[in-house]
Amino acid sequence: MPTVAIIGAGPLGRGIAWNAARAGFRVCLEDVMPRNLEHAREAMRRELSAETIGSETGGIRFVSTIEDAVRDADLAIDCVPDELESKLEILWLLDRMAPPRTVFATPTAHLSIADLGACTYRAAKCVAIAASPAELADLTATPGAGIVLRTASATAPASIALVEEFWRRLGFTATVERAA
Repeated sequence: MPTVAIIGAGPLGRGIAWNAARAGFRVCLEDVMPRNLEHAREAMRRELSAETIGSETGGIRFVSTIEDAVRDADLAIDCVPDELESKLEILWLLDRMAPPRTVFATPTAHLSIADLGACTYRAAKCVAIAASPAELADLTATPGAGIVLRTASATAPASIALVEEFWRRLGFTATVERAA
């Protein structure tokens, strides 16, 4: 089962982490703000059984550094604001700390995944989730909804397949659009 790193423990990150854990993924939820992590942990305790949260296989680990979050990640999803500076900073950090196999998925309503991917050493492993973080939070509350994945010409088929499979396992229908 793939390991998923969720960067940001706000409402969107918590929602994705919760759904991913329920789908059987190993999940690592990161936030640099201890209060956000503690709030996420308490919210998860109310939603999930203690066995699931504490489990080494299929549970959610709560960490305070990106390096710890992505150490074993096959997929990293950032939940940072949909602003160019925020996206560039998080992708730069992920690119330097994640293993070479890690695929990056980033929610964005308007930024080019080709441009964002070009700022990393792994443009072939960058996929956009075509929604703002707020729109994606609404979508993740309604399983069965459609998720649009936007790719660049450089995006590798295996990267697309991994992100598609992640959303499918969470109960969503993924549509892939190749950016011009």
